[in-house]
Amino acid sequence: MPATFSQLADKNIVDRRKPHRNTEVAQTVRRARDRLAQQPGSIGYDRELLKLHATSIISAATAIPLLVCLIALGGVLAGMSVTIALWAALTVTCYAGLVLVAKRAEKTPVDKLDVSRTTHAFLIGHFAAGLGWAYLAALRCDECSVEQFPVLKAVLLLLAMAASALIAASLRGALVATFALPIAVYAAFGANLLQPVEATMAALLVIALPFFYYISSHIHRSSLMLLSFRTEKDALIAELETAKSMSDEARRRAEEANLAKSRFLASMSHELRTPLNAILGFSEVMGNEVLGPMSNTTYRDYAHDIHSSGQHLLQLINEILDLSRIEAGRYQLNVEPLSLVHVVEDCCHMMTLRARSKDLSIIEEFEQGMPRLLADERAVRQIALNLLSNAVKFTSQAGEVRVRVGWTVGGGQYLSIKDNGPGIAEDEIPVILSAFGQGSIAIKSAEQGTGLGLPIVQGLISLHGGSFDIRSKLREGTEVIVTFPASRVLEQLPALPTSEVVATGRRR
Repeated sequence: MPATFSQLADKNIVDRRKPHRNTEVAQTVRRARDRLAQQPGSIGYDRELLKLHATSIISAATAIPLLVCLIALGGVLAGMSVTIALWAALTVTCYAGLVLVAKRAEKTPVDKLDVSRTTHAFLIGHFAAGLGWAYLAALRCDECSVEQFPVLKAVLLLLAMAASALIAASLRGALVATFALPIAVYAAFGANLLQPVEATMAALLVIALPFFYYISSHIHRSSLMLLSFRTEKDALIAELETAKSMSDEARRRAEEANLAKSRFLASMSHELRTPLNAILGFSEVMGNEVLGPMSNTTYRDYAHDIHSSGQHLLQLINEILDLSRIEAGRYQLNVEPLSLVHVVEDCCHMMTLRARSKDLSIIEEFEQGMPRLLADERAVRQIALNLLSNAVKFTSQAGEVRVRVGWTVGGGQYLSIKDNGPGIAEDEIPVILSAFGQGSIAIKSAEQGTGLGLPIVQGLISLHGGSFDIRSKLREGTEVIVTFPASRVLEQLPALPTSEVVATGRRR
């Protein structure tokens, strides 16, 4: 059972397809998309809009009472002390009730907020606040010194209406619930519609209500957009945090797997090489009949087969270990000055017998007088042998392999191996460069390899800071170019004059 659980956990981390993604990420994204897809008036946004409306009311709790106090002070100075004082007390009391409703809504958690009940409470509070403005609209001041008192009332109502349009924009209908009654009262009792100025002000109030409602609706839509952006941001942050935790967990598991792989390869290389050495040694002794002739030739052939199979297995183990060390960054380069021409020439001579068996010709084109290269000789030899082996292996009978060594444009040195074999399809090049990857020609060929030669070459040349390039066309051949950077080319020191050499010898 623990192994099964671990496999399922690994699958959830590595497999990012939609049906197998992490549950928390999927739920978070689904909730965010549902909320973003909801139209205005949805439950999810209405709760947040009610919270925003309550915050606006509480933030502006002193604005409307201050305006009422200023109006009351002006009325007292104008000579209507009793009536204006009663109006101010009524208006402030009604607005205080609205603030209490807002504070209660603000303290309630979002998930526990009853949308319908809270909306009705707010609308009732706004209607109660509008009773104070309706009382102001119905006031008359026959004894005060203000000549155009109805016009002044209309201006005050317009000012209060504009302030409420800004404060109560988060709740639809709040502006109408507050000022529909005051405007009706003003038109019916607070103004003389026979007077042109007062009739104009009444008409202006009637027109101003839908205008301010339109402004309030725009602010409402802006609030909705703000909430949607905030919701999307929260969803993205949640997804990012979950993806980060998944990435950290996957990295931890990858590091553990890499450590386990390294330990496995370190132990298995010893466990496999020890019996392989015995197999290779005893099979060679038996095949060469060192201890005496074997009467049965079939047994001798079997001994040769065992020896060749053991060598193939040992080569495979070495290649796997080399590739694992390269991938883990533990391959140590033994850097020393060497001649690239001499190393490649030795590798060509080693492949001569194999090439002759297929009637192939290896053409060497080496630039002479090239300076030494600062590189790992074993790695360079392995690069050349792997590339030459592939070229000889996949070139048909009576073909040719052209090997070049020369200068690059940037002052480095290159090795080019070109054959006139069947070539490689362009879409198969990434496959053959991957570990254990083989192209269609290699699969159909009788001489199949392990698929590790080119990845090892690519890793070794990368450790030297060089580049690796494959150019191939079907039915035309393949060219592989390995480039060493100019920083690894040793500069040739000029020779000392003969007189200085003699003088130096005499001093010694």
